[in-house]
Amino acid sequence: MLQTFESVGCESRLRIGLGTLIAISADADAASALSGMEAAFEAVAQVESLMHPTRAGSDLLAIRRGTLGRPLDVHPWTWEVLALSSRLNQASKGAFDPCLPSAAGRLTDLEFAAPQSVIPHRPLHIDLGGIAKGYAVDRALAALRAAGCRGGLVNAGGDLAVFGNRAHAIVIRDRTEGDSIIELKDAALATSDVCNAARPAEHNGYYHGVTRRRIRAGKISVSAARAAIADALTKCLLAIPGEMHAALLESFDARLVGYEYNP
Repeated sequence: MLQTFESVGCESRLRIGLGTLIAISADADAASALSGMEAAFEAVAQVESLMHPTRAGSDLLAIRRGTLGRPLDVHPWTWEVLALSSRLNQASKGAFDPCLPSAAGRLTDLEFAAPQSVIPHRPLHIDLGGIAKGYAVDRALAALRAAGCRGGLVNAGGDLAVFGNRAHAIVIRDRTEGDSIIELKDAALATSDVCNAARPAEHNGYYHGVTRRRIRAGKISVSAARAAIADALTKCLLAIPGEMHAALLESFDARLVGYEYNP
């Protein structure tokens, strides 16, 4: 869905993670670039471990098995993603809800008692597949910065973010209108394609909104300051009426950069 044009002078690595191919580039001296990329891949792996919907040891499995009404400590990263999900849920009028219909609870049934602590009040089966990949990209980019890299790029399938002094030319594939190119600098870009069959099988994926109906078929691309926000907004915009798009994008300082609607 997304393709990047990279100039020479950057160290780059590819690995499998989050059910897709992760590409990381770092603009730095060789030692900093290598240590930064290794830390970035470790951050991606940690997000996957913490936020897998059913894997042993994950925070989401702990919530699924937690005692109703009792506080449960989760990793700060998981708490941050759940809190952002709650904010998105409110802003989208319930369209973004990572709670699966296999349990009765909705995101509004999860109380945020304190940083790192949540309280489930109804049975919850949470699947963060619509936001966690973007968050992993953000954490990987933060790892590159912490290692002293001057710039970098992290591309996880349809979720991408860059930082540094130079702009990156990004190709957005469009089956109907033809490909387009945008410049991305110190920003993130996410694309969601409802018809894409390459999503990880263990994630139930796209959200059903307040009636738990499937979102409309199509593909959408959003740019925002953070990949987690861009990632989640693509799901929201495919779930809500078009007249709600502008207000939701504005509330997260994001912009729509590509939209294919398949009735």
